[in-house]
Amino acid sequence: MSATPNPAPDDEIDDDGPSACVMAFNANDPSGGGGTSADLSAIASVGAHALPVVTGVYARDTSEIVDHFPMDDEAVTEQARVILEDVPAQVFKVGFVGTPENLSAIAELASDYAEVPLVAYMPDLSWWQEDQIDLYQDACTELLLPQTTVLVGNHSTLSRWLLPDWSSDKNPSARDIAKAANAFGVPYTLVTGIPLPDQFIDNVLASPTAVLCSEKFERFEAVFTGAGDTLSAALAALIASGTELTEAVTEALSYLDRCLESGFRPGMGQVIPDRLFWAHPEADDEETPDDVDFDLPPHATRH
Repeated sequence: MSATPNPAPDDEIDDDGPSACVMAFNANDPSGGGGTSADLSAIASVGAHALPVVTGVYARDTSEIVDHFPMDDEAVTEQARVILEDVPAQVFKVGFVGTPENLSAIAELASDYAEVPLVAYMPDLSWWQEDQIDLYQDACTELLLPQTTVLVGNHSTLSRWLLPDWSSDKNPSARDIAKAANAFGVPYTLVTGIPLPDQFIDNVLASPTAVLCSEKFERFEAVFTGAGDTLSAALAALIASGTELTEAVTEALSYLDRCLESGFRPGMGQVIPDRLFWAHPEADDEETPDDVDFDLPPHATRH
């Protein structure tokens, strides 16, 4: 059997695909709600190409995380370095990577590619043991935040992590959280889910000295899984595509709102954002005409 030759490197290729690549470090989520599943679909949905580096796997359903099994840090490093020798990444996106050792490996890699922006997302880790949470977040502040360009997280999660000794009766503002993150080297922080009156929430991009942009949305009654990964992956893809930061934040938040609005419940638990809402047919197109023939022709290839 003759093999099809590979094209020469200088052959002209009609390439209309995405030119921006995002290397996404995350755990595999078998529910499809968050983790690598969210990264892949969100990054592709907003027009970039994902380079997924699997850092571990969740054992979970749509209701809860039962356990997490991290990969060895050498396996994480090898995945990333091999593909980076071939494909340049415009942005790194870091989700939950499981261990301080994996955080250290990613931080070392990021320092070797210091010109590449890094978007870090800190999820809610309340499902985990308290001592594990402390070890992980301490490693994140010491190792990953000095390499981080934009930190993304929910207001309550970031407040508990970065301002554990907050004593004021008033909740910390987005700028307060951004100042705390900046103490570890983070120039920009996107704080989501800030409660507002009348069932609205605010989402604020802040630096230590200013609020750069904010977007308010009406709160959905449903409980979602994977919203933070969806937002941070979309933001990373938009930055990778050359979108200015405040515009990228605005577009990523609008995209997430549409994903949540179109969310669906595949199981008995939480709602999953529909990251491909735009690809569904319009209502008038949902019915298939009776005369459309879906029979496939016989495959002519001989093996």
